[in-house]
Amino acid sequence: MFDDATIQRLAAELHASEQSRLQVEHFSKRHPGMTIADGYAVSRAWVAMKVAEGRQVRGHKIGLTSRAMQQSSQIDEPDYGTLLDDMFFAPGDIPTDRFIAPRVEVELAFILERPLRGEQVTVDDVLEATGYVQPAIEIIDARIEQFDRHTKAPRKVFDTISDNAANAGILLGGRQVHPREVDLPWCGAILRQNGVVEETGLAAGVQGHPAVGIAWLAHKLAPWGEGLEAGQVVLAGSFTRPVAAKRGDAFDADYGPLGRFAFRFT
Repeated sequence: MFDDATIQRLAAELHASEQSRLQVEHFSKRHPGMTIADGYAVSRAWVAMKVAEGRQVRGHKIGLTSRAMQQSSQIDEPDYGTLLDDMFFAPGDIPTDRFIAPRVEVELAFILERPLRGEQVTVDDVLEATGYVQPAIEIIDARIEQFDRHTKAPRKVFDTISDNAANAGILLGGRQVHPREVDLPWCGAILRQNGVVEETGLAAGVQGHPAVGIAWLAHKLAPWGEGLEAGQVVLAGSFTRPVAAKRGDAFDADYGPLGRFAFRFT
């Protein structure tokens, strides 16, 4: 288990990396005994640094929700990170220089009207506590390099968790619907990049039902004495693979009955 000095030092590295847009080497390579708990400790310390500078927590994101991604990361459950107020963008122009290596994922966002707390939260509890569900795009990034600069080995799940579960931005668009008005697992999307269909998917790809991850996150936060609060946005997890983005790329996210919106990296 990392001591506090190590946690604070690695969190400071992430903070500096985001500001300089220079990636750091894998934490797991430098600390071979690193655990998932260490990763979350670093992520929480980094978020605390941002809050101390005036940022506000607006919600949470859930990642590694597909079975394929869990197997490739050698983990048997999702991971999670924190959404801060400066991560929210409106559809339209997205400043590329806010990111290092941005990638785009298609998701659904749950906006809560009542809190969710404790290790007994169920999918039904999630649906009852949700004010509405809305199409969302997550922009993920890599403050910790994805592939080691020397060995080309991929980063490990401990690194991803430390890196706020790779979260960097979020866009909300389309229609706001009550979660019981639609069959959530059958909500689908088409993601076009520069006019070409890059990804399609159904929300069933997120553990069979996107509300499953919301309940799981409430369970995970309970030992910290925390929960999901009214008004918070929770990203339920991507149901497509991430698509790399660069300056000039134009994206179109078509959720069918739930609406459509566009954005461009400038």
